[in-house]
Amino acid sequence: MDLARFWDVTTATAASAARPNFGNYHSGRTKIPEQPLELYEFEVCPYCRIAREAMSALSLDPIVYPCPKGGTRFREKVKREGGRYQFPYLVDPNTGVAMYESADIVEYLFREYGDGRAPWFLTQRAFAVPTSMLASAFRPKRGRYVVPSRQPAELLELYSYEGSPFCRIAREALCELELRHRVRNVPRKSPDRPSFVSQSGKMQVPYLHDPNTGVHMFESADIRAYLYDTYALRF
Repeated sequence: MDLARFWDVTTATAASAARPNFGNYHSGRTKIPEQPLELYEFEVCPYCRIAREAMSALSLDPIVYPCPKGGTRFREKVKREGGRYQFPYLVDPNTGVAMYESADIVEYLFREYGDGRAPWFLTQRAFAVPTSMLASAFRPKRGRYVVPSRQPAELLELYSYEGSPFCRIAREALCELELRHRVRNVPRKSPDRPSFVSQSGKMQVPYLHDPNTGVHMFESADIRAYLYDTYALRF
């Protein structure tokens, strides 16, 4: 492992350790939305992390619209529809709900798609916010700023779960490149794991499917290199 990769994995692991096992386990989803939820966020944002942990715990599969700083693709829609640049921003086309505030998003998701009882690590704000900020502090620049890119015609898919440091590395690249994608959350004990394994051949994440090129791949370093090689604009 070269030094850059070692530093990448070490800091991503430290970020996960700041919120240990949070979003890593399935928490009793009671129904699946007919239409995918939409989440406007950016990877390094600590409040966005809390919303993503809730999605992961419920094995929900949102379409993610990355909104890094300097981004132009999706940030304006959040301002236009919600009235301000604030993240995360959730849109549920099944109910017509649109909302800011990670605490409200967590409460809504567990009320609408879970048993109504969100885990303590999401609801105890005095704990959730500082530890999420600590997680972001280990990788303060990754997943924060936009990198010019071209937008693929079809939606990319990333099989992931929030607490994995390797999934974080892949998500950072998707965020930086403003690549709209569907996250398929497969935390431990998720009922969706068997279908994922039958498709991929093994239980390993992150796993990227790009229907634009026919690529299917594991390994966070390979995924990041592929995304940059395929979609980043070179000047």
